[in-house]
Amino acid sequence: LPIYAIGDVVKGAPELTPVAIKAGQLLARRLFGSSSKQMDYDTICTTVFTPLEYGCCGLSEEEAIARHGEDAIEVYHASFLPLEHTLLEYDRQVNGYCKAIVLKPTQEEEGGGG
Repeated sequence: LPIYAIGDVVKGAPELTPVAIKAGQLLARRLFGSSSKQMDYDTICTTVFTPLEYGCCGLSEEEAIARHGEDAIEVYHASFLPLEHTLLEYDRQVNGYCKAIVLKPTQEEEGGGG
């Protein structure tokens, strides 16, 4: 009999309850339904609520380069004022930061492939 693993025991997967629940749902649909959909661990969003808040979703820049090549990605940086800091006049300093790593469109996606 095959052995299936979901949740915190999966090597390299985030140890997050919602991730384990989704992986279990997808496994049940593959075993008892007609689905073949696998868990996509690359698109899991997570955040850390500390005085320096942090959130991420998708591949890191290093992972994106390793998977797609440096010429296939673009990296964008932006600073912003978090919504919670817009309420008090004295707290209006730019202290948010966003980094977005995106795949460049291919010729087919741009409509020039045919």
